[in-house]
Amino acid sequence: MIDKYYLTTAIDYVNGAPHIGHAYEKILTDIIARHYSLRTDNMFFLTGTDEHGIKIQKTAASSGKTPKQLCDENSQKFKDAWKALDVNYNRFIRTTDQDHEKIVQKIFQKLKDKGDIYKHEYEGWYCQGCECFLNPKDLTEDGLCPDHLKKPDIVKEENYFFKLTAYKDRIIEHIKTHPDFIVPSFRANEVLNQLEDIQDISVSRSKENVGWGIDILDDPEQSIYVWIDALSNYITAIGYDPDNSTEQFKNLWPCDVHVIGKDILKFHSIYWPAILMALDLPLPKHIFAHGWITIDETKMSKSLGNVVSPTSVLETFELPNADAFRYYMATSAPCGRDGNYSDQDFKEKVNAHLANSMGNLLNRSLSMLVKYFDGEVKSEFIENRSAEAQSLLRTALGKIKTVENHFNHFEIQEAAQEIISIVDDTNKFVTDNAPWTLAKEEKMTECGAVLVTVLEIMCIVSSLIYPYCPNIASDMASQLKYNINTKYDDIKTDNIKTGKLISKEEIHPVFLRVDSELADKSKPVKV
Repeated sequence: MIDKYYLTTAIDYVNGAPHIGHAYEKILTDIIARHYSLRTDNMFFLTGTDEHGIKIQKTAASSGKTPKQLCDENSQKFKDAWKALDVNYNRFIRTTDQDHEKIVQKIFQKLKDKGDIYKHEYEGWYCQGCECFLNPKDLTEDGLCPDHLKKPDIVKEENYFFKLTAYKDRIIEHIKTHPDFIVPSFRANEVLNQLEDIQDISVSRSKENVGWGIDILDDPEQSIYVWIDALSNYITAIGYDPDNSTEQFKNLWPCDVHVIGKDILKFHSIYWPAILMALDLPLPKHIFAHGWITIDETKMSKSLGNVVSPTSVLETFELPNADAFRYYMATSAPCGRDGNYSDQDFKEKVNAHLANSMGNLLNRSLSMLVKYFDGEVKSEFIENRSAEAQSLLRTALGKIKTVENHFNHFEIQEAAQEIISIVDDTNKFVTDNAPWTLAKEEKMTECGAVLVTVLEIMCIVSSLIYPYCPNIASDMASQLKYNINTKYDDIKTDNIKTGKLISKEEIHPVFLRVDSELADKSKPVKV
């Protein structure tokens, strides 16, 4: 058991609706959160929406709404999407929340009083998509923002600036002495290269140009700009206050991991650490920068019309819950790399792993227990396991630490592969030992021992697959009379008890094949 685990996602900008890229990050983070909920009694998962800035202001104006109306509508779309995908956060913060705005003002004032924020007239290339000033050397040969492929505007303003350069050396030292600070580690060199030419950053905008923002306490002509506002959500959400932080903040900070997209790594690995250093706060333990999701090997684009809604897959395949989509998305890419979504690959993977391998193994094992033993587990089944069965049980139990180690390094796809590998090994064990043949030969103790070994392993599998597929795992555990909330440290190989385990009426598939005949709910499900 560990003392606590605090993790966050990036907060999503609400000038549009959620898409599959947003969903990928939230699903990954929810899976990590659910995993750690079985390793600690003190887990906190934060997500939310970023609701200030010029893009919100302009989008609202073009649609005839106030910025707050637009934020309220679109923020709810994100909440609805995460509910549909079983993203079980502890707090959904909005940067328009009053408690957040109040503390952001105090943070800004503290840094200003300390001398880390100063006023300065500046002229430079400003990208509205990035919401930041760009160095000329960062632009493409055509003078475009490399991320948005649009020409930045020349902006001249008197703004407040944060002394980012004052913390450059400390950030470099931290990255070099903490090789697991940035995950995956190969991205650390990108950040170190960016640090070479780092400049102080604008942390306010004039009210004349950006009216939709948090006022600076002693300068109402200026709005607090995105970096102090948005990034500070990670501490304001859990009770940070420059004057008197809550016990919750003292208990949870530093954050164990910020889960973000690779496109905003610079802001989280340079700007945010510098702000925390200026506030005399510890840095987060890890920043996990995941890759992007393409659609049929093509980058998502509104112009191409391939932007996929996070709930459209559920609707298209008439899935009863989000488990299959969650599993597919979480296993679509190795740690920190890009992934891809396609309908065909989705069907093939979830059918193979969740229906054919895992679901069918449980269903046929329970069905044979009912057929041969009326659903009853006898003590001799447990006492007379073969050496092969004992070895397989030890392997399954050992997978817990293997999976934990993968999660320690944010290797979500790799952890899932380990879980499916023990399912595959167990399927082979069933094929090799053929309990149906043992029953035909009236070797009932041996037959029962094989089946109970399989069901014991399926208890472990249900715990391990729970973060990915909470509904399927809970259904598995229910049929096995197993407590799905068992902490990983407490899992043993004595979960299947003697006596009546299950009746024929209680057995049902935990996952129906996508596009299969059984998936038509109007037809009877056969056991």
